[in-house]
Amino acid sequence: MRLLENQVAIITGSGRGVGRALAEIMVEHGAKVVISDKDHHVAEETLQAITAKGGEAIAVVGDVTGVDFPKKIIAETISAFGKLDILVNNAGFTWDSLIHKMSDEQFQKMLDIHLIAPFRLIREAAPYIRDSGKADIEAGIAHYRKIVNVSSVAGVMGNVGQANYASAKAGLIGLTKTVAKEWAGFNVNCNAVAFGMIDTRLTQPKEKGEHVDGVAVGIPVKVRQMFEQSIPQKRAGTIKEAAEGIFYLTSPLSNYVNGQVLNINGGMYT
Repeated sequence: MRLLENQVAIITGSGRGVGRALAEIMVEHGAKVVISDKDHHVAEETLQAITAKGGEAIAVVGDVTGVDFPKKIIAETISAFGKLDILVNNAGFTWDSLIHKMSDEQFQKMLDIHLIAPFRLIREAAPYIRDSGKADIEAGIAHYRKIVNVSSVAGVMGNVGQANYASAKAGLIGLTKTVAKEWAGFNVNCNAVAFGMIDTRLTQPKEKGEHVDGVAVGIPVKVRQMFEQSIPQKRAGTIKEAAEGIFYLTSPLSNYVNGQVLNINGGMYT
């Protein structure tokens, strides 16, 4: 059964990793997807992979933290598909440092990408999510629209070396719950996922030398091994497992789930 037939979804940070896996799952369930990534090459690669399998998609390249980006991606989505049913705020990365060594730039950058960008996108999407929901209700149509914000266990519990990231992700949970309260009456479900350790480039051994925006990302091998041992399931989650959690919150299976944080963490902090 295809759960998202003819629905239109924007997924930020979907050129690779969890975002790409989610886009592929959504297309399999009948959705039309907007691939959003800062990297033109990975966005085009994902777009071609999806369309080669018969999926409907467009790619919108740009930095989600740009002031004009929300207007651009919403406009291109409506131009291509005529509506918007699902918004997934997934884009982001980490820039770690201990508090006493952290710069203003580091702190602000995490707020910009993990909290301010989702706020701006939700606000720009209001006419197509909130207002369309109101119009449907007045017309006697029962159709649920979905917003999913990607948070982290760091936003729930805090984390050493991540005061900036944890603060932004905690703020994102507050934003999620507020949107849920304000828009639930218009058949809008707004929820968050809080990821634990998921096998992405952000959690790969730091020794591999991965960089995002010139910032070294990853976790030192010894620290990663320690984290894995603290997880009851004794391993990191896969990209597909992370994407499936988000998918649940975008599907009709979650029509009576609102303002919640779904922890996808293998049992950490339970």
